[in-house]
Amino acid sequence: MGSEQRVSHWIDGENWTGPPGRTGDIFDPATGAVTRVVDLAESATVDAAVAAATRAFSSWGRATLTKRMQVLFRFRELMAEHAADIAALITAEHGKVLSDALGEVTRGLEVVEFACGNAHLLKGGYSESVSTGVDVYSLRQPLGVVGIISPFNFPAMVPMWFFPIAIAAGNTVVLKPSEKDPSAAMLMAELWQQAGLPDGVFNVVHGDKEAVDRLLQHPDVAAISFVGSTPIARYVYETGTQAGKRVQALGGAKNHMLVLPDADLELAADSAVNAGFGSAGERCMAISVLVVVEPVADELIAKIAGRMATLRVGDGRRGSDMGPLVTAAHRDKVRGYVDAGVEAGATLVVDGRDIAVDGEAGGFWLGPTLFDRVTPEMSIYSEEIFGPVLSVVRVASYQQGLELINSHPYGNGTAIFTCDGGAARRFQHEVSVGMIGINVPIPVPMAYYSFGGWKASLFGDTHAHGAEGFHFFTRGKVVTSRWPDPSHGGINLGFPTHG
Repeated sequence: MGSEQRVSHWIDGENWTGPPGRTGDIFDPATGAVTRVVDLAESATVDAAVAAATRAFSSWGRATLTKRMQVLFRFRELMAEHAADIAALITAEHGKVLSDALGEVTRGLEVVEFACGNAHLLKGGYSESVSTGVDVYSLRQPLGVVGIISPFNFPAMVPMWFFPIAIAAGNTVVLKPSEKDPSAAMLMAELWQQAGLPDGVFNVVHGDKEAVDRLLQHPDVAAISFVGSTPIARYVYETGTQAGKRVQALGGAKNHMLVLPDADLELAADSAVNAGFGSAGERCMAISVLVVVEPVADELIAKIAGRMATLRVGDGRRGSDMGPLVTAAHRDKVRGYVDAGVEAGATLVVDGRDIAVDGEAGGFWLGPTLFDRVTPEMSIYSEEIFGPVLSVVRVASYQQGLELINSHPYGNGTAIFTCDGGAARRFQHEVSVGMIGINVPIPVPMAYYSFGGWKASLFGDTHAHGAEGFHFFTRGKVVTSRWPDPSHGGINLGFPTHG
């Protein structure tokens, strides 16, 4: 393949020209065709990126807050100008429809805009005269080189949860995006350079487990941010912390939507379809389980099935409502869950396995699928599917629904649909989940709040972006200061007190 069909690494401000090595295929999910190849980093390539980031930190870590803000503001403007270009790359490599891809870029930009306020967010505290002539104040300083390992489902937004804040705080970054859809990261690297970010502050290496393991174990990497499945998140957290790194690892999800009998069922049906099948269900905040309090399940399911019948599945560049899944292997895995649900005895209301699509036959297609009468012991309920499969569990009461949600090992996101403010307030207090929507199906917080779940959905103590993001990417110092004057009183060997 020619150089225009090869995605290489971005190290020290330029495309990496190291020796050729292993490569992976990049597919167009709507056609099934291989469109480009991506270089897969060996350990030596990761070492080169970390070395570039280490060199850059010596100056970027001391850059003024004003300088950092100026670069961030320019990057924000360039990202806005090129949002459509980034969205097109996402659709071509991930498969989500263009409007969804553009929405992803927009949500990522919110974190860039939040990070532009770094001067305020990095302020310390100051206490004058804590003792005679003694002042105490606090500082927050950057960590150094940080690694970011991001998933395939949001190739622009998820990296932007982390790197704008890391860079605003004075760190340098090595990003390892998913090798399935790497091109958005490369365009963002070019935009950082155009914004005036010094070479080496933002680096991109592509790869698989070898690249991940080297980032986790490299002695010059101070922290790791990760988003992905729970088994890998647990591995990243344990491996990184054992290597002495600060780690935040966001894992998987099984998000429940509790529908009470007094809910607006038209709104609930719309929300279930939007949150269940947007981006082909490849969202960590997708609603995959409807917990419906009787006696409204039959009515709600009929409304949902009617809406599903109107969905247009096809190539995301043709105005479809839902695109393909990211790879053939992932499509087949999700299809296997549908087969398992049927075998387990769940009622298949809408079957997406043989749907007619507006796209080429070779695409990685699976249509929206709806199960009813799902029970907790079925794999379609207990496991994260990460595809367009929505399961309905019927319960007799609010309390039974709450207990079902709280007993699940995941605690990423949830929602309640009701017209009863008291019930909603009770739910937000009692549910053991990190992000909660009230008549909102995908409760993704704004950038100035933090994103992250509970239980097996998060490893580490710190969530993404918001104030917690700046806390993660900095470490504190406390300074106790006395400036002597002629009246300091001379030598005194007594124990110091705050008199």
